[in-house]
Amino acid sequence: MQRQEIRKVLAEKGNVVHYISPEASVAEAVRRMNDHHVGSLLVIDAGTLLGIFTERDVLVRVVDKGLDPRATLVEDVMTDELITVSPNTIVHEAMHIVTRRRCRHLPVVEHGEVIGVISIGDLTRWMVRDQRDMIEYLERYITTG
Repeated sequence: MQRQEIRKVLAEKGNVVHYISPEASVAEAVRRMNDHHVGSLLVIDAGTLLGIFTERDVLVRVVDKGLDPRATLVEDVMTDELITVSPNTIVHEAMHIVTRRRCRHLPVVEHGEVIGVISIGDLTRWMVRDQRDMIEYLERYITTG
């Protein structure tokens, strides 16, 4: 298998970053995630990445605690212990990170700037395609060799 970098995944996927202000309500964040069909939003204030707000945050820190989503601010329930990767990170390394750290989204940061977000689904699709390509290559090698 090839040692593909995250930058190639972003080049194919696109580098749209969905984000929200820390002062936004949870209800607004959920509405935005639903509108964009995403499972997370980066929390950014004045260009600074502060955290990530995920579906899991909604379930564990809002619904389970009985908080009102309209009155609860994102900054009060976001995940602020961020795990980020660089565009030079190898896809298999990123998959190891999300598996070991049990997270579903990795902001991709280069020179202090967010340039994209990679999900566990993106990584899985990439790895499956990479393995399929390797199998096809080996089958061609065996049948023509």
